[in-house]
Amino acid sequence: MKLIRCAVVLLGLLSACFADDATDKLRKAAEQGNAEAQFMLGDAHYFGTGVPKDFEESVKWYRKAADQGNAEAQFNLGDAHYFGTGVPTDFEEGVKWYRKAAEQGHVSAQNNLGAAYNNGEGVPKDVEEAMKWFRKAADQDNANAQLNLGLACGRGEGMPMDRKEAVKWFRKAAEQSNAEAQFNLGDAHYFGTGVPTDFEEGVKWYRKAAEQGHVSAQFNLGVAHGSGLGAPKDSEEAVKWFRKAADQGNAEAQFNLGVAYANGLGAPTEKGEAVKWFCKAAEQGHAEAQLDLGRMYHLGGGVRRDPVEAHAWANIAALNGNKDSLKFRDAIEKEMTKEQIAEATKRAREILATIVKP
Repeated sequence: MKLIRCAVVLLGLLSACFADDATDKLRKAAEQGNAEAQFMLGDAHYFGTGVPKDFEESVKWYRKAADQGNAEAQFNLGDAHYFGTGVPTDFEEGVKWYRKAAEQGHVSAQNNLGAAYNNGEGVPKDVEEAMKWFRKAADQDNANAQLNLGLACGRGEGMPMDRKEAVKWFRKAAEQSNAEAQFNLGDAHYFGTGVPTDFEEGVKWYRKAAEQGHVSAQFNLGVAHGSGLGAPKDSEEAVKWFRKAADQGNAEAQFNLGVAYANGLGAPTEKGEAVKWFCKAAEQGHAEAQLDLGRMYHLGGGVRRDPVEAHAWANIAALNGNKDSLKFRDAIEKEMTKEQIAEATKRAREILATIVKP
């Protein structure tokens, strides 16, 4: 999961501080052992504010402040070790500093320590200990921790499964604009998990997450507009959201965009554009896209007719569990020579070696 640094809130203060000879004064204070000055000098080097950006130098000053008990510096030093910024990646050392900050009540450190226990990185995996730290951070309104608790409640990890409780935590985080929580809250309402089914409420939260760039929310919002469940039925609006998700690499959205162009649903009928999007999804292992790409090669729609390529993609879709592709492959085999079938089989192996498994 993405963990957010707290130090960024000091950017405005740093910008104000580093005017004229303020940098020299800050450095003098840091060299004289002032922990807050050491922390701020570490941030200055991290962000390149008034001094050259230098992660190794930032770590040096964070460490001096952290050794004096500065919780923000301890957290940032934990981040540096955990993510390998200015020092080699070292989960155990990262956890050590997260713990020091967390025990002082640093909310983001508590969340990150929970994540370390949850993932078994730097400490033995211990889901119950993870929940303990997530709850401490969540009770201080940390949105990431609230999201993590919601996910745990929904899955029954480290606690009994309780989908209503999951929704409660998703809502708390969603109301703080956490996009992942907004998406999960949208799912809860749309599919009636922990709350009564309410398509419109689901779409409301999908939209909030989608507008922040959440790829799955963008796809689901496209589906809602395509089906008319919870949103006005609008093929053009569906295509708009499918495109946003497709541009971020979402295979389902790429497939749906291909279907839209192939059939003129919310977009002009453009077979070549359909082939482009079917190909993108197919290369990620999307079985239906693989079959439709094979059909496009068979018919010569938007691409040069090529029975070998058509057979190869049908074969790949069949191996991927698509039953319709078996009938299609067997049908086009009747139009092919033995040499073409052998070539298609070889081509399928070549393609399979490059496909990203879903």
